[in-house]
Amino acid sequence: MLHVMLGGTFDPVHNGHLRMAVELHERLEGARIRLMPCHRPPHRDQPGAEGATRLGMLRDAVAEEPGLMVDSRELDQDRVSYTGETLQQLRSELGAETPLAMVVGTDAFNTFDQWRGWMQLPELAHIIVVNRPGFPLAPPELVAAMLQERRAAEAAELQRSASGSILVMELPLLEIAATEVRSRAVAGRSIRYLVPDAVWRTIRDQGLYRLETG
Repeated sequence: MLHVMLGGTFDPVHNGHLRMAVELHERLEGARIRLMPCHRPPHRDQPGAEGATRLGMLRDAVAEEPGLMVDSRELDQDRVSYTGETLQQLRSELGAETPLAMVVGTDAFNTFDQWRGWMQLPELAHIIVVNRPGFPLAPPELVAAMLQERRAAEAAELQRSASGSILVMELPLLEIAATEVRSRAVAGRSIRYLVPDAVWRTIRDQGLYRLETG
């Protein structure tokens, strides 16, 4: 079985994240999708909600979706989260022959050469590049060369080897951004139906993100 790492701050998890995860699960022949909230992202601002709160909302959100699971390993480590280190952990747990993949958006892939140890990542896992609205695929020269060398023609290729391929996928995504969810919460506007009801209730009842108004 293919294991797929879908990381992010999930601050908060919203229906766009979850719809993408379900699409990946279905299109990758029942792959196990691991939603993995990071503790301290190296290339982004610090999350607005505490790690335990983000983790709780994420677990509530996927509780009734058997194809999705939550992996808390990066939150369990009180330090900056680096993808290469996480993939090495997963690889040692799953074994050398188990197919493993990581997901990045086109926006992240366009700056992939800024990631720590980026050239070694395909040796640990396949890379799935998913379209992000407003960010056409336009990687820099070295990353483009890697894509040309490793590009998979179809999703089934990821099941036939443990790592090494890059698959570009066009998915029907919901155009929801966590920044918009947070700004609506700050302004007292409704976020209902942008996030699962369990997440909406947590944000409402705990008054999350309101400190951002300062």
